[in-house]
Amino acid sequence: MTPLRLRETNASARLRGSGAVIAGAGPAVLRRPDTALLRDDSAIANPTTVPRLAPEEAVLGRLGRLELRLATSRADLRRAQRLRYHVFYEEMTAQPDLRTRLTRRDADAFDEICDHLLVLDHADDGAPQVVGTYRLLRQEVAALHGGFYSAGEYDIAPILAAHPDMRFLELGRSCVLAPYRNKRTVELLWQGIWAYVLRHRIDVMLGCASLPGADPDKLALPLSFLHHHASAPEEWRVRALAHLHVPMDRLPREAIDTKAALASLPPLIKGYLRLGAGFGDGAVVDRQFGTTDVLVVLPVSRISPRYIAHFGADAAPPG
Repeated sequence: MTPLRLRETNASARLRGSGAVIAGAGPAVLRRPDTALLRDDSAIANPTTVPRLAPEEAVLGRLGRLELRLATSRADLRRAQRLRYHVFYEEMTAQPDLRTRLTRRDADAFDEICDHLLVLDHADDGAPQVVGTYRLLRQEVAALHGGFYSAGEYDIAPILAAHPDMRFLELGRSCVLAPYRNKRTVELLWQGIWAYVLRHRIDVMLGCASLPGADPDKLALPLSFLHHHASAPEEWRVRALAHLHVPMDRLPREAIDTKAALASLPPLIKGYLRLGAGFGDGAVVDRQFGTTDVLVVLPVSRISPRYIAHFGADAAPPG
């Protein structure tokens, strides 16, 4: 639910809250633009949108009355944050701080530097409604602003250092409104992610994905399945930070009921598995969100050819 860092920056940094200090990085702070004077309809002050996208360039996909596009304004971002609040804090078990409760928006400092995918329903009875969102952070942008979100839970520095010529993209903060949690919406989101990957020549996707619940013992089956059957190859395996590391091999391999384990996985994680993703070493309990996080790593070269054919090898946005 949170959720999918960099060269030459503190890879163990994570930002919490707006304007937060980077954990473990001394006095360093997130360098982000002053947004106090931005209007609701102003463009997001985000290096990923420079030069600014024309409205038609922001659109990445359409399916019936559903449209997928990048957020292009402060109002768009706030709509995504309100959807996240509804799903994470009202529908699920995340615990808001005072500011989050008052604003009724799930927001953090990373929002200012990320691109945001939006799924909009163009129903006949009013303005388009945001029904799904995904947050995207490119490596070159993260490198200028203190790091990836995932680095607050996982030591991703080794795989970044091992692949200095590859472009990484972090995926996170995904959520979809309950009536739209179906194959149709998920496929539209992935159509947009694939178009974005091609547009920016991304080589590797990574990010935290979540299992509901903060008691790893109650998640022994899915965690053990991911450990024994879906660990990333050694080249791509990322380990949870030592002080947060929760062992995933809670059951022996022979004790795992594969069918039951797959049924217990959230749709997002099953989707990553189908695409060819691997998972890191160790889980991390996120008590604020009431989840147990796992680290997903998906090199584009490992994506199943049938999915590339499905989304289109060139995946040009609709004209």
